[in-house]
Amino acid sequence: MGCLAALCVVLPGRLAWGDTELRWPTIAEVLSTNQPPHEGEEIEQLDTLERLDTLDTPAPPEKSEERLPIPKITVDSTTDSRIFLQAFYASLAEVGHRRIRVMHYGDSQIEEDRMTMQIRSTLQARYGGRGIGLMPLAQTIPTLTEKQQLFMNGRYVSPAQGPRRYFVYGYKRDQRSDGLYGVMGQMAEMNDSLVSGSEQMMAVCTPQGKQARYTRWQVFADSTIRATLSGDTVRLAGKGNVYGLSQESETGIIVDNIPMRGCLGTVFTKIDSTQLADFYREQNVRLIILQFGGNAIPSNQNPGTIQSIVRGLREQVRFLRTCAPQASFLFIGPSDMLTQTDGEWHTFPMVPYMDKLLRKMALEENIAYFSLYRWMGGAGSMMRWQEIGLAGSDGIHFTRAGARKAGNAVADWILEGIES
Repeated sequence: MGCLAALCVVLPGRLAWGDTELRWPTIAEVLSTNQPPHEGEEIEQLDTLERLDTLDTPAPPEKSEERLPIPKITVDSTTDSRIFLQAFYASLAEVGHRRIRVMHYGDSQIEEDRMTMQIRSTLQARYGGRGIGLMPLAQTIPTLTEKQQLFMNGRYVSPAQGPRRYFVYGYKRDQRSDGLYGVMGQMAEMNDSLVSGSEQMMAVCTPQGKQARYTRWQVFADSTIRATLSGDTVRLAGKGNVYGLSQESETGIIVDNIPMRGCLGTVFTKIDSTQLADFYREQNVRLIILQFGGNAIPSNQNPGTIQSIVRGLREQVRFLRTCAPQASFLFIGPSDMLTQTDGEWHTFPMVPYMDKLLRKMALEENIAYFSLYRWMGGAGSMMRWQEIGLAGSDGIHFTRAGARKAGNAVADWILEGIES
């Protein structure tokens, strides 16, 4: 520390030789008393329905001349996009005698069932329903709402030791050429030629927490698979594809959590459309929530790239609508996200830009839009969330407490649309 302090005193904040540049904070910056807002200070909450066209984009970091200028977008900031949830709202009249299914697809921000569980508990408390809904046979990411154990020929195995799995997102080596991934975008193949012993599987799925316990199972698999259900245990035998298990109830609302780590959300068109359409129709899917965009931010500083990704997401929305014409759609935009330049944390410049593009896309496609970025408080709000324990040290992901807060906000926003 003494050597570094001496370096800060003796030399300026940067040293260059040839094409290489070394930078460090000056002693004045290290000793600066400028502090971010304290926990008790009020954080301005920008409603997703107001002042969209006046939101300032934060100044880009140094060397901004190397980046393309961000185009100015004019949108109608007065539109309450919940008008596009009317089909879902109307379907709630049926919850007393049938299931209404809500499917929440997203990136790592919804892993562990963190945000989804809040949406689920809020909707089920109001309209009934039990169980956490869909889960894969081999749970890749543990959740807060379900403890899952997998056994093969009576022996406990990890997901990696279990049946061969395929994903529509992630590594190409784990993808299929026929598009048969199922509605979760992942599946497990029971076949002893791929993994010895995988034709005899047992999954023990035990609900965790205070959620209402399920009253029925569903197993989504090829007809060649035989399923036996007993309590929290599912026994499967045969050779074929298993697309998912579901703990649910006969009536009320079922809310599925389907995280896709590292995914941009532009993969749905790779899934067999007949599989999707059949599931959405037979399971009475009335609301599809898409939460993507954040994974594009850290590696992209070019507005043209962001525009291309949003065009890809528009294509996914249109594709899914053809598969689920009876459903309403809600797109949840990325949260505030932080990067560091010269030792200073600030919002990635493309976050507010993508937020605007996504809202514009949603309005043009007649789907609802919830801006996490604006609800949090706009540029720099992630730093304030970190201070009060709602965001992680990476400046990108919520903590579990932050995810609960965000999930509750989305659920409340949906329900307010019914009452307004």
